Amino acid sequence: MDRQDSLNGSIPLLVLKILAQRGPLHGYGIGAHIQAMSDDILRVEQGSLYPALHRMEEGGWIKAKWIKTENNRRARLYEITAAGRKELAQEEARWSLVTAAVGQILQRA
Repeated sequence: MDRQDSLNGSIPLLVLKILAQRGPLHGYGIGAHIQAMSDDILRVEQGSLYPALHRMEEGGWIKAKWIKTENNRRARLYEITAAGRKELAQEEARWSLVTAAVGQILQRA
């Protein structure tokens, strides 16, 4: 299985879930959590993650602010919003329906 960007449209769902559970994180931290929590099966490349974060910020699901890290570097910190929590609930419900339907097809085919 190709681990690179094998998420097929689920990046917003995963990002929102991680931010809801872990609190504010920078982009690298979000990607690292996705990879670690999936036991190294899923990996989000920067070319997919940062455009998704930008779209989610434009949609009001997350907010971002610039901070200085311990190394005195600038990093953008992302946090889920109330609208993002609402979207997360809807996306989790949709994901459950889709995965159940796929499971049915795999069992019946």
